[in-house]
Amino acid sequence: MFEEEIHQTIISGNLFSSGETVAIGASGGKDSTVLAYIMKLLNEKYDYGLNLVLLSVDEGITGYRDDSLETVKRNKEQYSLPLKIVSYQELYNWSMDSIVRQIGMKNNCTFCGVFRRQALDRGANLIKADKICTGHNADDIAETVIMNILRGDIARLRRCTAITTCSDDDGIPRCKPLKYTYEKEIVMYAYFKNLDYFSTECIYSPNAYRGYARAYIKDLEQVRPSSILDIIHSGEVMCIKEETKMPVQTHCERCGYISSNKLCKACILLEGLNKGLPKLGIGKTPKTYRTEGASNSQNLVHVQTVLVRARQKLAPEMVL
Repeated sequence: MFEEEIHQTIISGNLFSSGETVAIGASGGKDSTVLAYIMKLLNEKYDYGLNLVLLSVDEGITGYRDDSLETVKRNKEQYSLPLKIVSYQELYNWSMDSIVRQIGMKNNCTFCGVFRRQALDRGANLIKADKICTGHNADDIAETVIMNILRGDIARLRRCTAITTCSDDDGIPRCKPLKYTYEKEIVMYAYFKNLDYFSTECIYSPNAYRGYARAYIKDLEQVRPSSILDIIHSGEVMCIKEETKMPVQTHCERCGYISSNKLCKACILLEGLNKGLPKLGIGKTPKTYRTEGASNSQNLVHVQTVLVRARQKLAPEMVL
C-alpha cells in the first residue's frame, strides 16, 4: 500500500517523463534513503524509464555529515545507483564548521538552508539532471506552512505546498514524491525493509526555528490526527490578496542562479562572511541589494557597521 500510494502521487502529479535524468537528494537519513529505494523500485516495476542518480551535499559538519555520507556511499552500492557529491567548501570556500566558528550557534541554519538549496541546483547541473527529487514528507511540508504563516511570508506559503516547484525554463524543477506520506510511515517502512540509514540529528540544529514548529504540530496531531494533511491542504488553497505584489524570479547578477532580487541570498550571505560581518545577510534582504545591486554593497557594509557600533554603545544587550 505504501509503495502504491507513492506511485499514485507520482502519476497524478505527472512528476516525471520517460528518458529524464533525475537527481535524488541523498543525505543518508530515513527520508532520502526510503526515497532512493522506492524510486528505484517503482522505476523498475512500472517502467518509468528514468535515469536515477544520487546527489549529496557535504556541508562540512565534522562528526555528522561525514558519517552520514558513509551511509549514502553504502546506499550507492546497495541500490546500484551512481553518486555525485558536492561540498560547501568547494562551492563557497566555506564549510559549516567554519561558518559556525564565526557566527556561533544562532542563525547557522539560515546559512545552511540557503547554501544547501543552491548546492543541489549546482550539483544537478553538473550531472545534467532534468529534475531534482527530494525526500520532503507530509510532516516537513506542514512544518513549513506553519513557519511561513508565523513569518507572514505570503510568497512562500503556497509555493511550499506545491508538489513540483521551480518549473520555469531556466531552473531545474524539484519534485516531492513523499508529499502526502507521514514521517511515521516512512520510519515503519524503513524498519520493515531493513534499510540502511543514518538517524543522528544535526549537531547544529537544536535551536532551529523549525524544531518549534515540529513540536507544535506533534502536539496538535495528538488532539486532531488529521492535522498534518489539513495544514497542507490549507496551504494549497490559501487565498492571496490581488493587491499583494508577488516577487518575480530572475537571476542573480553575481552567480547567475535563480533569485527574487538582483543578488541572491547565497551571495549576500557569502559577502557578509568574507567581510567578517556575517549578520549582514540575516533577515530580510537589504533594499540596497534589491534596488541598486552589487555596486553599492560596500556602502551598505559601511552603514551596517556604523549602526552596529552605535547600538553597542547605546544598548549592548539589544545587539543580536
